Amino acid sequence: MKIATAQFTCSPADISANVQLMAALTDEARMQGAELVVFPELALTGYELETVLARRDLWVQANDPRLDAVRASGVATVVNCVAATDGGRPAIETLVFGADGELITTYRKQHLFEHEQGVFVAGRHDGRFELGGLRFALATCFDNHFSELVARVAADGCQVHLASSLYGTGGGVEELAAVYPGIAKDFNLYVVVANHVGPAGAWTGCGRSGLWAPGGALLTQADADTPMVITAEVG
Repeated sequence: MKIATAQFTCSPADISANVQLMAALTDEARMQGAELVVFPELALTGYELETVLARRDLWVQANDPRLDAVRASGVATVVNCVAATDGGRPAIETLVFGADGELITTYRKQHLFEHEQGVFVAGRHDGRFELGGLRFALATCFDNHFSELVARVAADGCQVHLASSLYGTGGGVEELAAVYPGIAKDFNLYVVVANHVGPAGAWTGCGRSGLWAPGGALLTQADADTPMVITAEVG
């Protein structure tokens, strides 16, 4: 299977604008032969924590009609967003849609990073799905810094680890460069990370979205500055 990772600069708190960008990137991924495309953390709104806590109109559910353009793309998509919950705070949730637009699974970020803990509720369950004969795992940014979570991925028979993330310039560059090839090497997994590029809330995304093979070899990687789609064969 050919998998794509897409990096772009989000329009702050503008779901419609971001969906249009994501649909265009998904079209590009499809033209490159990809069957699945992964987007960064909080791709629908950007990393605007104070805003998303205050505005419930930015909290989505899987059947939200604002996502129709992505669901209609003809490619499976991994979309990370602010999700409505039963309580007063939202969750950071990944929605996985099949090529037919139907929901395959959801996953809520389990390990919230510092300031996220006052905004979101943490998930309690791992994320898994199967597509095209492959078994996939889901994780969101800081989740990937916890070896016990990744160990469960490998023990559960997953072959591909998908990460929607936000790493900024400065120290984030070194973290991204260490964490993801490290997972591929230590747990013998294909690893895919989608990162922001450009302004992302209080951060500046460092780009460098990439795909690594089991053992840690780099398959392909985006640059540090450009919204783009990159693809690689896995499995």
